[in-house]
Amino acid sequence: HGDYKAADRAIKYLRQYKDQQFFLGCGFVKPHSPPEAPQAFYDMWDVDKIPLPVDFASKPTVPDGFPAGAIRPKNADLFIGRDASEREAREMIRAYLASASFMDWNVGRVLDELDALGLREKTIVVFWGDHGYQLGEKGKWSKAGSLWEQGARTPFFICDPREKTAGKGSPRVVQMIDLYPTLVELCGLAQPAGLDGRSLAPLLKEPSREWNHPAYTVWSEDGQTYSGVLVRDEKWRFAEFFGRGSGKMLVDLAKDPHELTNLADLPENEATVERFSRMVREYGKGYLPASTER
Repeated sequence: HGDYKAADRAIKYLRQYKDQQFFLGCGFVKPHSPPEAPQAFYDMWDVDKIPLPVDFASKPTVPDGFPAGAIRPKNADLFIGRDASEREAREMIRAYLASASFMDWNVGRVLDELDALGLREKTIVVFWGDHGYQLGEKGKWSKAGSLWEQGARTPFFICDPREKTAGKGSPRVVQMIDLYPTLVELCGLAQPAGLDGRSLAPLLKEPSREWNHPAYTVWSEDGQTYSGVLVRDEKWRFAEFFGRGSGKMLVDLAKDPHELTNLADLPENEATVERFSRMVREYGKGYLPASTER
């Protein structure tokens, strides 16, 4: 299996360069579609005990009150057909969990080798995914085609063994583009000019420190202009969609973690929506449809 071989190559590399400074990037495919794993990892999950999402739907379904563009149906079913039954959905979620468990096991093999070689206490370890995944939420089975939290949020861990906070989480909102400047600082290197991200080193030292930097996620149907832009802070998720199905959505995640109520049209949120909309246009300048840039 490809992910097993990837871990094997990483272990070989660690053994070869254990006495030198090194950077090792080890990429795993799973749980990318199609979900698959050895049978032992399927056996870890009882399909009859797997709950369906609160907002499960058998086909792509935009909740009432949200812009139609919040879901693009053609991108909504990468590895399952439309009109999925609840049983089929549970089987597919089980396959995804087995696939993720297999990947996790292979990551563990690499980390075990760090321990065996005596490298754990002098190696910065980062684990991240390049996107989230929807597993039947709102009838979607994919990584693309929407800006919902389940699809946009990714796993992201940084462990610097020199920090006493290793193993602790941070409630702050960060972005993947922050990873490179973070590693540059942690390695004592000079920050190149013109980076879009910012170093997360301060959060590694103090995970709950003030951090007023929103995260952005963009999505494009044609690869040239943005079809939607999301702004996320610790309270709000705001997204604006362009082209067909255009509109705005505003969700208070603390009160509505499944994103079922759009608050964008409430009078009391007018100033918040205007502020986020300005941020969207500033961030997307040059990449928004010409008719929407102002």
